[in-house]
Amino acid sequence: MRAVRFARTGGPEVLQVAEVPLPAPGPGEVRVRVRAASVNRLDLWLRQGALPAPLPHTPGSDAAGEVDRVGPGVSDIAPGDRCLVSPVRSCGRCAACLGGRQPLCDAFHVFGTAEPGAYAEYVVAARAEVVPLPEAIPWVEAAALPVAGLTAWHMLVTRAALAPGETVLVHGAGGGVGMFAVQIARLCGARVLATVGDDAKIEKARVLGADVVIHHGREDFAARVRELTDGRGADVVLDPVGAAFFAANLDCLARGGRLIVCGTTTGGDVAFHLRDLFAEQRSILGVRLGGVGELHHLVGLVAAGRIRPLIDSTFPLEGAAEAHARMASRAVFGKIVLTLP
Repeated sequence: MRAVRFARTGGPEVLQVAEVPLPAPGPGEVRVRVRAASVNRLDLWLRQGALPAPLPHTPGSDAAGEVDRVGPGVSDIAPGDRCLVSPVRSCGRCAACLGGRQPLCDAFHVFGTAEPGAYAEYVVAARAEVVPLPEAIPWVEAAALPVAGLTAWHMLVTRAALAPGETVLVHGAGGGVGMFAVQIARLCGARVLATVGDDAKIEKARVLGADVVIHHGREDFAARVRELTDGRGADVVLDPVGAAFFAANLDCLARGGRLIVCGTTTGGDVAFHLRDLFAEQRSILGVRLGGVGELHHLVGLVAAGRIRPLIDSTFPLEGAAEAHARMASRAVFGKIVLTLP
């Protein structure tokens, strides 16, 4: 089969299409013919060598396609069935996994980091990691959902317990997580404040559902949040950015507010006074994806039209290097997806 992989780390040019062995499903496993695979910033970090990966390596954590073959012991899904491959990998046997909290499993990792990923014509996954996909969801939109949508849902609903009437600040509304977070926050009945770093993204974020959009390059977003909340601050701040926004995030967090962190794109080393945490009874919560059960729920919301994955652009499998270059440009609004015939 064809797959995109890199034999050395570096720029987008290290991504090459290669012929690799077709994987065979083992007991309890399913082989999926990939129709679409989305691009995540995690893929760029692996390619750049910022995160470890076995070489040569095929990246990609999000795949949508059709069941091609099932291994021994799989009887409830059949070749031809449409499906989505979960990015969550865990042991499936520990208390955390059995309780639907797979990211707390000692064996947890993201699909496409320790094993060949979704930039390929076929992938193999455990049956429990294969989610049925309704006909109503196109391949490209389905592939955009797992990593970004699951992260946003787990942050706002599971961890932050966002409630109707609360105010949430979503950073990076044009990114994958931010795009889903704005919609999920509206679904929860919250007031949504969003930040972007590009004028071209302001109106798009409003159309997505943000009540107020702040250009963080021109405005002091913490001061603006205080102004918009009559000095109270935001109940929940969703941050994929890390160090650059950390101090300002705490500054604009309401008493009893929750800062939810899912990324460190600007670095992870921060300093703050613990008084700012306990005196205001704030919480800082970390998130890495969510459980497979949450992904099932998200698929239902997309099928019902209550959440819409927005697509920035699509590229053929052979265009993976171009797709990575576009993501690095930060001109993206929505998800970038690789498509396969």
